[in-house]
Amino acid sequence: MPSFHNGAVEIAYLDEGEGDPIILVHGFASSKNVNWVYPTWVSELKKAGRRVIALDNRGHGDSGKLYDAAQYEISVMADDVIALMDHLAIDRADVMGYSLGSRMTAVLARNAPQRLRSAILGGIGIGLIEGGGPGENVAEALEAPSLEDVTDPVGRTFRAFADQTRSDRRALAACLRGSRRLMMREEAAGIAVPVLIAVGSNDEIAGSAAALGEVIPGAQVLDIPNRDHMRAVGDKVYKVGVADFLSRRQ
Repeated sequence: MPSFHNGAVEIAYLDEGEGDPIILVHGFASSKNVNWVYPTWVSELKKAGRRVIALDNRGHGDSGKLYDAAQYEISVMADDVIALMDHLAIDRADVMGYSLGSRMTAVLARNAPQRLRSAILGGIGIGLIEGGGPGENVAEALEAPSLEDVTDPVGRTFRAFADQTRSDRRALAACLRGSRRLMMREEAAGIAVPVLIAVGSNDEIAGSAAALGEVIPGAQVLDIPNRDHMRAVGDKVYKVGVADFLSRRQ
């Protein structure tokens, strides 16, 4: 698996296919494989004639593990995506995130619009601005001696997921504490690239997609029926909606 360094941090990534590039940015406690390869996003985007690039966020997957929360500030994490584009000599790309990856993508859309052809925000709605995602309860669950020691239901869900993916739980706890900064409503309203917001109709973590769509000028909203935060990722409605959105980009 190829990797590069952004400063002292090693970032692992995949780069497959040919055509217009799309960069995939996974969610908290996930990885490029869990979020994008296993649900067949990578293979299907390649079949659609796209060059597909996906990174493991710092603290996740095969990338470097850091234990200082300051190293996971959301703009610092977003900069890893720009560094990857620079490493691959990609001037401009579509970027699709999920959950934490969408928060990173929104930061890029606001701060580096010249690098984004479009932004797809999966698994995040008004929570981008108002919060409501995993908090200190999840960080404490990740640091608990075992899953049996976790009583908080949301904490148990994320702890079980982290155990399943054999993640570095201490790095994830630091990431969660460091990446909490929410986007200001004025910042979101200043996003000027084409945006698709895609959220499961049963997603209690992301917040309302429609409410975020009212803040970001011209944003399109895609409801993924009967899917929660975890199960929306590989849904066919999501994939068809993304394919339609990308086909209309210039």
